[in-house]
Amino acid sequence: MRKKFVAGNWKMHGNLAHNQKLLEAVLKNTTNLRQSEIAVCVPFPYLSAIQAQLKNTHIKWGAQTVSEYDKGAYTGEVSTEMLNDFGCKYVIVGHSERRAIYGENSQTVALKYIAAQKAGLIPILCIGETLEQREGRITEQVVGEQLNAVIEKAGAGSLMKSVIAYEPVWAIGTGKTATPQQAQDVHEFIRKSIAAHNTTIASKITMLYGGSVKADNASELFAMQDIDGGLIGGASLVAEDFAAICEAAQN
Repeated sequence: MRKKFVAGNWKMHGNLAHNQKLLEAVLKNTTNLRQSEIAVCVPFPYLSAIQAQLKNTHIKWGAQTVSEYDKGAYTGEVSTEMLNDFGCKYVIVGHSERRAIYGENSQTVALKYIAAQKAGLIPILCIGETLEQREGRITEQVVGEQLNAVIEKAGAGSLMKSVIAYEPVWAIGTGKTATPQQAQDVHEFIRKSIAAHNTTIASKITMLYGGSVKADNASELFAMQDIDGGLIGGASLVAEDFAAICEAAQN
């Protein structure tokens, strides 16, 4: 059985005082939840403080993006080596906001994915469709193309050291949520697509749902056969809500 995984994506939120109080409460409220993996992906400036607070606890941490380059004249960028300096285990690549707002295409995402794995980080690869694409009935085409861009550059075998997060763009921060069956259908498609390359990896890879997951819908979503947890946005900023979602992920 695949171990459940809940990752919080704080996006551009928080400050030192708030973060400390938030994590103190999350640690307290999840101390007995050891049947699933828990992580938080935080803004770059807070990695040092997060590392100090979470070191030797049951919660892992990571970043929300990373440069595809090792080093160089790339003002404002952060490398995988820098993330490793702060003990990161995970890094999100290809989040829909990075694709839509900052113009990251699937080829760039694939390079970030490769850079992360080369440095020993586990990429959380985000893929998903817009509302227009869903209404146009091309969800599987879009998701398949985003997945294949990584497989073509990194190889299907690389997926064994990654996490996939399906995030329907139309359900992120909107309050709308794909029904459990809608989410399951896409997760099943993704797993079958991977199985076409390697059935063992397909059966073992962790796949998360990301799209307005809340305490009151997490259990139903996580009960779906191919959904192994969640990439949590807004609810990860509220300790009680995030802890409740983590509790819903217990196998």
